[in-house]
Amino acid sequence: MAEARTPAQIEADIARRRQELAVTLDEIGVRMHPATIIGDAKAKVASKVDQTAGRAYVAANRVVSEVRSRFVDEDGAPRLERIVPVAMLAVGVVGLITVSRRRKR
Repeated sequence: MAEARTPAQIEADIARRRQELAVTLDEIGVRMHPATIIGDAKAKVASKVDQTAGRAYVAANRVVSEVRSRFVDEDGAPRLERIVPVAMLAVGVVGLITVSRRRKR
């Protein structure tokens, strides 16, 4: 059987539970405050932006490394057999653009 509690024990229990409830309500008030909600939303957005920027940096770095590996060998020396044709193509495209602009004038 359960022990009978004294009125003082019951009052102490009620006072303790009121205190716990007050703390809980204060926590809910802080969490539901508009400034807290806005701050949390800003933090989430900033986190996503940082994460996306980090992924973009890694992807760009990977692309640059792949392109570099096509034009530079393992020792760091340029691969002329690949650089010269690309350079000639670039000069040809710039030349065509220049000629076409001059004809339009």
